[in-house]
Amino acid sequence: MTRGRCNCGEVAFEVLEQASDIYFCHCSICRRATGSNGIAVIVVNSDNFRWLKGENSIKTWTKPAHDWQSNFCTTCGSSVPGKNDDVRMYVPAGLLSDADLTLKVAHHIWVGSKANWDEIGDSGKQHINGFENS
Repeated sequence: MTRGRCNCGEVAFEVLEQASDIYFCHCSICRRATGSNGIAVIVVNSDNFRWLKGENSIKTWTKPAHDWQSNFCTTCGSSVPGKNDDVRMYVPAGLLSDADLTLKVAHHIWVGSKANWDEIGDSGKQHINGFENS
């Protein structure tokens, strides 16, 4: 189990499964949402995720004509966990406590959409379009 929280601590959660892989999305939507080269997340079963506090402090933005959503704390603006699909949650890796030292970037997704200044420097598998192509 590991815990995480936003910058101000208003939103807190725990993950009840041991994650080891970080998925780093380089798509233009994630770049704009974070203001950086993308977002690093772990993906966990929804049954193994629990909010500890602050669900009422979360705002969700949905990109028009897409299923893509971005969740953030209304107090500090930190990206916070959200629904990945019907059975999984995405959890921004930067919110997790430092106690979980086994995490590593295993996959870079939407590499075909990465910024021209973004240089991938680790051994994570690179996927051009999500997970369809390698």
